[in-house]
Amino acid sequence: MNKQQKYQFWILIGIVAISGFSQGMLLPLIAVIFEKAGLPSSLNGLNAIALYIGILLASPLMEAPLRKLGYKPMILIGGLIVAISLFLFPLWQSFWFWFALRFFIGIGDHMLHFASQTWITSFSQSENRGKNIALYGLFFGLGFAAGPFMTRLVEVNAAWPFQISSAIALVGWLTVFYVKNEHPEQDLETTSILGTFQRFGQVFKYAWVAFLPPFAYGFLEASLNGNFPVYALRLGITIDAVSIILPAFAIGGIVFQLPLGMLSDHYGRHKVLSWTMLVGFASFAVAGMIEHSTSGLFICFFIAGMAVGSSFSLGISYMADLLPKNLLPAGNIMCGILFSAGSMAGPLLGGINLQLTNGTSFFYMISGILLAIFFALFLFSFKEKQHRTGH
Repeated sequence: MNKQQKYQFWILIGIVAISGFSQGMLLPLIAVIFEKAGLPSSLNGLNAIALYIGILLASPLMEAPLRKLGYKPMILIGGLIVAISLFLFPLWQSFWFWFALRFFIGIGDHMLHFASQTWITSFSQSENRGKNIALYGLFFGLGFAAGPFMTRLVEVNAAWPFQISSAIALVGWLTVFYVKNEHPEQDLETTSILGTFQRFGQVFKYAWVAFLPPFAYGFLEASLNGNFPVYALRLGITIDAVSIILPAFAIGGIVFQLPLGMLSDHYGRHKVLSWTMLVGFASFAVAGMIEHSTSGLFICFFIAGMAVGSSFSLGISYMADLLPKNLLPAGNIMCGILFSAGSMAGPLLGGINLQLTNGTSFFYMISGILLAIFFALFLFSFKEKQHRTGH
């Protein structure tokens, strides 16, 4: 990267950290406020899905304006939507008003993530792409981990967390004005929504395997945060123990995000992803065998986080390796769609699992998904070798 690109990179990283902070704050904060208001937990969960609905509905519409406007305007529009939505929360505590605001935050967050991800993958060389995307994931994770600390302010003034996070988002938004706008690499194809769907087909053909790790990460993050506390309480594990076990996964992911990104630059994305999926599979399989041990679960969660906590950023890097630059915008959209699909499928399938089996196969369900992705990576590698040798 040249000096200008380094400057751009760190501003984008800062914006992503602020986005992670606002997302990490909203989940527990709104859950606490709704719980105090006596709202059923099912409605609380429904309200949380609004963010992912916003991401999924907006995703196919993102590529055409990005190609037309460039990266900078997309980040500015997305950041402004997030800052305004956060500021509006204290005005009216209503289920559907807050549902709509979370929906718009989903759209705004996705705009700035999609634009910044595509921008970083486009100017990163293959030899440092893993490191750059790992830093992207690391700063989002740090922001996400810091967000829940704002929940304590609700005891002082319920409006403060929203107002403070809105102000922080606005400060980050202002820094983007100092970045020079660029456009993604253009091709001769149409930039309409129809053209986007046509490129989705091309992207899926060349890089389908790279979208499985982002799906797995969304599935894991949502099911562990949404279903594991319920399962743990049924096992007789205390809430205090759950509050120690659950962050172990996130901590493992944060600590090993950058080392795994750098290892993938050196040894190859496919090889590192294969090993991480295998380690993740083994960790959750062992967790299923020692599910009554708090210390054992903590170790298993930490090791799983070390391995698969970086699967989203590694998946994006792998996708960028497999695709030509003109298909990167569509590829980044697909990563976001599969992550959101995993985030919605995780709590749903986890909930069904808890209901039908009383949770006896919860960890085995997760380990089975990771093993299936390992075999998909192996199959992709096998077919690639066959294609190169002409067999």
